[in-house]
Amino acid sequence: MKTVWAPWRIEYILDNKNEGCVFCNALSKNDDLTLFKGVLTMVVMNKFPYTNGHLLVAPAKHISALDELDKKEKADLLDMVDKSIGILKLVMKPDGFNVGLNLGKVAGAGIEEHLHFHIVPRWFGDINALTVFADIRVIPEHIKSTYNNLKPHFEKLTDL
Repeated sequence: MKTVWAPWRIEYILDNKNEGCVFCNALSKNDDLTLFKGVLTMVVMNKFPYTNGHLLVAPAKHISALDELDKKEKADLLDMVDKSIGILKLVMKPDGFNVGLNLGKVAGAGIEEHLHFHIVPRWFGDINALTVFADIRVIPEHIKSTYNNLKPHFEKLTDL
């Protein structure tokens, strides 16, 4: 048996899941993964990303379904998805993106109580043999470096 050490995962395993909504907490606290806090929308980095630059765009309002947003909130949410993709294109130069919502546990929502879009930058060849054969994902840049590269661009954004 081969052992792959992933000491950063212990934070996820031991994390107190009863401390409230991670998105609401990010809005009310200063943390090192929140890129943008707007009146209606926020952008945070995924703490356990699929690839570098995996972002989560969520409404500031704690809701779980699109039909709970009014037209202005929906427009702001989609606008922030678009702006986030633009920043990722500028900074990380991906070849494409996976963008979507996981609505409900059965659909893969890890945090189903607070609606959020996933934006996953993709590059040709970003799936390597480790992912295919060993169920291991290699993320080449430390999350703090990615944050530091993206943050100045999000600081320039303004609300609708």
